[in-house]
Amino acid sequence: MPRTDSTTSPPSRAPQDVRPAKHRAGRGTADGRPRRERTLRRLTPWLFLAVPLALLVTFTYVPVGNMLYYSFTDWDGVSPDRDFVGGENYTEVFTRPEMLRVFAVSLYYLAASVVQIVIALYFATVLSFDLRFRNVFKGILFFPYLINGVAIGFVFLYFFQDGGTLDSILSWFGMNTDHAWLGDPESANTSLAGVSVWRFTGLNFVLFLGAIQSIPGELYEAAQLDGASRWKQFRHIIAPGIRPVLSLSVILAISGSLSVFEIPYIMTGGATGTSTFVIQTVKFAFQFNKTGLASACAVVLLAVILLITWIQRRLVPDERVDLV
Repeated sequence: MPRTDSTTSPPSRAPQDVRPAKHRAGRGTADGRPRRERTLRRLTPWLFLAVPLALLVTFTYVPVGNMLYYSFTDWDGVSPDRDFVGGENYTEVFTRPEMLRVFAVSLYYLAASVVQIVIALYFATVLSFDLRFRNVFKGILFFPYLINGVAIGFVFLYFFQDGGTLDSILSWFGMNTDHAWLGDPESANTSLAGVSVWRFTGLNFVLFLGAIQSIPGELYEAAQLDGASRWKQFRHIIAPGIRPVLSLSVILAISGSLSVFEIPYIMTGGATGTSTFVIQTVKFAFQFNKTGLASACAVVLLAVILLITWIQRRLVPDERVDLV
């Protein structure tokens, strides 16, 4: 009887597939998922962005492109004829004396913007601490910004008129005046700038208050334990923490002072030396039927705002401040 070996060799195994996983997953697949699913995952963000991008292009970039095209024509806004005139409209913008005067009017609103930033920063700092009725004061400060600008214009038109609300209040204190507040350029522009302070202080107040409340509370507690006063807390904690928001407020102040429209347009219509750049542009387009010239004014205004914003960002870079 032949001798058999008690140990048998293990069964032979099929050779393993040493190809990479993406080749073993099957034809037309990448990471184990079908190619259609992978394509759908890539297209999903663009499907959500399709409608917003379409609206953005339709109502922002297309009008800006048309405005740029109209600025090189003599279009009157009505006639289908548009003759190309080159840079004549831009030359007229920089040579008209009234266009240079409107930039001087913007200085009143720029000074008013500085005042409203200071007031808003003060109240935002005070109301960020524990204070009785602080929610009531927050509502009072922000309420003017919620009112429609046209309504504000009509309200203050009666406020500044001869024998109006302001004259009545001054008479209570024995100050009888026959001064026409909207009758001469200096007092009219000062009065209109004061209205803008009353209206837009609430916007800056909300921006500053949100930035202050985002600062960690542990920093205030540590400062109080070290005996830091309110001024030192503002100087070393609040001021560095709200620097980006303060920079944004400066940009909004400069652009807003150059593009003031509704309040002076409602209250004076641009008379008595209160015409702003935007009011003058509207007059060119709808009163004198010079849409090409008005488009050139709008392009110049856009370029000035972008240039000032770029300079401001270069001079005061938006640095991230880590307080913790």
